[in-house]
Amino acid sequence: MSVPEVIPIAYEPGYRTDTIGRCRGGQFFASVTYAVPEAAEGRAEQADRRCFAVLHRFDEAGRHLGSRIEAVPGVFGGEAVTAAEALLRRWLDALPEREFGDIAIAPFAVRTEGCRFGLVVERHGEGAEQDDWAEFYPDGLGFSAPWDGDYDT
Repeated sequence: MSVPEVIPIAYEPGYRTDTIGRCRGGQFFASVTYAVPEAAEGRAEQADRRCFAVLHRFDEAGRHLGSRIEAVPGVFGGEAVTAAEALLRRWLDALPEREFGDIAIAPFAVRTEGCRFGLVVERHGEGAEQDDWAEFYPDGLGFSAPWDGDYDT
């Protein structure tokens, strides 16, 4: 089954998609995540990992409107995560009429500080002849048929 133009993502309270939903003017996907610059992939040291607060915005139809992505200072681990979570909470609190819940968005990609962020369509599995997978980078969430919003990690 090929990748749909708009991919559903299920809201899962207390887990990896607990900061997605809708607000006035559209939808959002927010997260605290680690990323490694693409130039360092495969040889990256722990020190190459950066912690980011991320807020992607989409219109009602799921088209990407823009992203707010900010690396937070601190070493890998608690300090950085705490700072990123506080920043993300401020961004989320500023969204008008915010409601957490399921979303459906179109694939997109942006680059910040040499890192890829977005929902990227791919071929997954050996011998795949057509695009059949969408991966949310750098969060590591994979979506595939039956395209019901559930993901693999």
